[in-house]
Amino acid sequence: MIALRSFVFVALFYLWSVFVAVGLSPALLGPRPWTMTLIGMWGKGVVWLLEVCCDIKVEVRGKQYMPVGAALVAPKHQCMFDVFAQFAWLPKACFVMKKELTWIPFFSWFAARARMIVVDREGHSTALRKLIRDANDRFADKRQLLIFPEGTRVDPGQKADYKPGIAALYREINVPVVPVATNSGVHWPRHGFMRKPGTIVFEYLEPIAPGLKRAEFMRLLEERIEAASAKLLAL
Repeated sequence: MIALRSFVFVALFYLWSVFVAVGLSPALLGPRPWTMTLIGMWGKGVVWLLEVCCDIKVEVRGKQYMPVGAALVAPKHQCMFDVFAQFAWLPKACFVMKKELTWIPFFSWFAARARMIVVDREGHSTALRKLIRDANDRFADKRQLLIFPEGTRVDPGQKADYKPGIAALYREINVPVVPVATNSGVHWPRHGFMRKPGTIVFEYLEPIAPGLKRAEFMRLLEERIEAASAKLLAL
């Protein structure tokens, strides 16, 4: 039964995504807020499909810490749903995305119109300087800039090295960093199509104020995200 429900979800997920990306693409010719509204609608649709098709509920905790203005948001990354979900509730979400994603038709058009930040992970210092410039530009528009500190998806209970991009942004831009813990990979695995019933939790944690030394900031960020994510896995 789980396999059948998962298959139905995946099929409807792609149909919904194609409908939004292709059928509603004329909205890209309108004001930028139209694009952000469509992306938010798409994220909410995915959340709804998960509950209806797979009996997976999505719970948001720590709402008092959710930013509404300019802020850095640093989520744990276990599956692709970590991206979709943030659009459902953050008003001006802006992701740092890898260059390879710009090769996807329609998706890249929406990303460009929404002014997502594209980074070339092979660009090293040049890419880092561009990231800081672009981030300053987006913060002027009071965007919530999301960057996955580990830079890649990891299985539940595992972690990858935290990358320097988040530390550079923290050092150069005077805004708080909001860590986000999750157990999403338990119910939406990194690989495969199975979706396991239960509750996906995204927990926004107490923001880290600007001004800390790099080593202290990175230690605190990792400790908060990993400890809170481990607790969610025990639910």
